[in-house]
Amino acid sequence: MTRATTKSDLINNANAEFTKLLALISTMSEEEQNSVLNFDNNFLEKHKEAHWVRDKNLRDVLIHLYEWHRLLLNWITANQNGELKPFIPSPYNWKTYGQMNVDFWLCHQKTSYQRSKDMLKQSHFDVITLINTFSDSELFTKKHFSWTGTSTLGSYCVSATSSHYIWAIKKIKIHRKLYQETK
Repeated sequence: MTRATTKSDLINNANAEFTKLLALISTMSEEEQNSVLNFDNNFLEKHKEAHWVRDKNLRDVLIHLYEWHRLLLNWITANQNGELKPFIPSPYNWKTYGQMNVDFWLCHQKTSYQRSKDMLKQSHFDVITLINTFSDSELFTKKHFSWTGTSTLGSYCVSATSSHYIWAIKKIKIHRKLYQETK
């Protein structure tokens, strides 16, 4: 998939990848959906990113997507209302956002798997609705908004939607493969 450069592409890609994510989940048995993500030591030696250890189940993956939707929604809304805020909220920054992700994880340890799916569906809808309020120019012209820095608003939207969904799909597919090998 090529990176979106128009609002239409952005929305179509986001919806397509979200549909793929939900379709993948729907092919999993209830037991598989609720199982522990068990990435063995051999796998973890080759995959050093913190999320491989952080996320313990499908709920954790879905909550991660949901929380990044909230980051995007809150950031855009605040800045549109004249409240200058960075994308990564204080006390975090781009060097410490890993801890922010852990804190998201910690906040949702009592959130049910079903609730995480419902929250994600709603936040995806909210993000698409918000994206629809912007023009191609507003989304894809660098520095159109001072608060996007040197990036475009659209690039943040791509990162929080289709790119993140692709990440989740990859992770879930690896989980499925390893899960099925143990059955």
